[in-house]
Amino acid sequence: MLSALMYVLVPMPCLFFGGGSTQFLTSRDGGGWIDAAKFLTGASAVGSIAIPIILRHAHMIETGAMWIEFTSFVIFVCTVMCFHRASLEDEW
Repeated sequence: MLSALMYVLVPMPCLFFGGGSTQFLTSRDGGGWIDAAKFLTGASAVGSIAIPIILRHAHMIETGAMWIEFTSFVIFVCTVMCFHRASLEDEW
């Protein structure tokens, strides 16, 4: 459930501070809210990877469950990258 919560939290900075666009993540333009959004996006992405590792280290989940979490994270990242690429094209 913690990983599912992190997957919900990862896009929230884009929605709240970036206006629903992912273009601010690749720009060098800064500002208080833009930098906060970049930090929160990075922190939730790191948390999505760290939570399964911590749970495995504490012997609360098995190694297979940890790898399933990593696989779901890779699928999630690929989905976000496809969304980012599609939002950059003018035809959409």
